[in-house]
Amino acid sequence: MAATIVIVDYGMGNLRSVAKALEHVAPADTVVRISSQPAVVRRADRVVFPGQGAAADCMRALRETGLDEAIVEAVRSKPFLGVCMGMQVLLESSEENGGTACLGVFPGRVKSFAAALDALPAGRALKIPHMGWNTVHQTGPHPLWRGIPQDSYFYFVHSYYADPTAEALRLGVTDYGIPFTSALGHDNVFAIQSHPEKSAQAGIRLLENFARWDGQAP
Repeated sequence: MAATIVIVDYGMGNLRSVAKALEHVAPADTVVRISSQPAVVRRADRVVFPGQGAAADCMRALRETGLDEAIVEAVRSKPFLGVCMGMQVLLESSEENGGTACLGVFPGRVKSFAAALDALPAGRALKIPHMGWNTVHQTGPHPLWRGIPQDSYFYFVHSYYADPTAEALRLGVTDYGIPFTSALGHDNVFAIQSHPEKSAQAGIRLLENFARWDGQAP
């Protein structure tokens, strides 16, 4: 039976570009699907949770459709890749929209670049959102980093950044006036702030690694 990778669709983001990239690199017998149905997410062998937009809109859509529970179940049981907003809402809360309760998979908060950069004299010269190419420094080995050189460039678009409580959750760090967590994870979960499907060779290699990952961390 063919393995399935399901891309969670909660109504925000260019999911087709993620699907096309995965179809290009996944094993030949893999079926890549985009779905907004919790039952389909639960049946998947691997789950990708990408997203764009505001945290409050994301969480509202997830709760209204029941995808929030399906995502939490997937996090507990199968290889899981969070991308951009799909990384941020894995934490407990976000400062966005005046404060938003998130999925609480990992301890930590999502914070505003504006407040952090305003505290730095040089930081005021940096634009928000953080948009464009920047490096990711891998803080340790992981199956999804395989074949990706240290400090490779990835493509970012975001105004808020993840700040997990536990240092062990940090898998990658990027500097934009301040160092921030640009990749995090634990066990079968890997999440990245950048957009792998837009990140040229490094991003495509990360998606290829995920399509073959058994969910075991080093």
